Amino acid sequence: MTDWILAIAGTPEGARVASILAIGAAFLHAVFGALQKGRHDPWVSRAAIDASYGLIALPVVLFVVPFPEPGLWPVLAGSWAIHVIYKLAQASTYQRGAYTVVYPVVRGTAPLITIIAASVIFHERYNGVQWSGVLLLVAGILGLAIYNWRKLTEGRETLLPALGWAVFTGIMVAAYTTYDAWGIRLAADPFTFLFWFFLLDSLFIPLITWRRIASLPNSELPGLALRGVIGAIVAFASFGAIMLATRIDEVGRAAVLRETSTVFAALVGWVILGEKVGPRRVALMAMIAAGAVIVEYAG
Repeated sequence: MTDWILAIAGTPEGARVASILAIGAAFLHAVFGALQKGRHDPWVSRAAIDASYGLIALPVVLFVVPFPEPGLWPVLAGSWAIHVIYKLAQASTYQRGAYTVVYPVVRGTAPLITIIAASVIFHERYNGVQWSGVLLLVAGILGLAIYNWRKLTEGRETLLPALGWAVFTGIMVAAYTTYDAWGIRLAADPFTFLFWFFLLDSLFIPLITWRRIASLPNSELPGLALRGVIGAIVAFASFGAIMLATRIDEVGRAAVLRETSTVFAALVGWVILGEKVGPRRVALMAMIAAGAVIVEYAG
């Protein structure tokens, strides 16, 4: 698998595979968000997921993937630090604002900044038509935020700081996307970077939430554990897919395609959670999808 990934990097076949991986990551990201909703505190659910993917990654890093070369350790440490800041910013965002308002702001901010960063760091270039696609996608995502804000009946008094945190969280999404793409390209084996990342990333949330987990009734632990294992598998597939996509093709294009997760999230809410979509949201989702298609095929 590793040899094949390295062989197709930068080729037309690699571009096709990366597009499939990025769209798959978008769908799985929406599923991952839905898994954090339910009877438990979202941070307790996230702690169960993180602990589960750490336990899954442990035997892989010990017995399967090559050990990280010395120069990769500070890169992994930097990735861990960026993800910690991202998670704290995400928590601050969701504590202050309605999810349906702030989530699109986060996801709309990230691809624009990622493309600019990729242009500087990886010297990726996009033509005018592709830039119009990026702007169309971002406008559709932010349009969803405005639409949901107009429907908001509670929490308006904390909305302004929530939006500020949402923009910062979007910046951190762009930061970890760009940084991790750089990191996985430095690794001799991309799976070494991925599995060591998951092991290190699994430590933070369980450590800060263990008191909440310990206070749960024993009857709730099996369900929480099952949610953690399912979420861990989805997280491996989602994050692994987008990281491999950035390894074998352009970082900016993969980031844009991933943000179609906003469309998938709305569809999951409609089909599974019974939420109403309506014609305006359908139109905005069509804008997002059209922007992604333009970026993908106008290159």
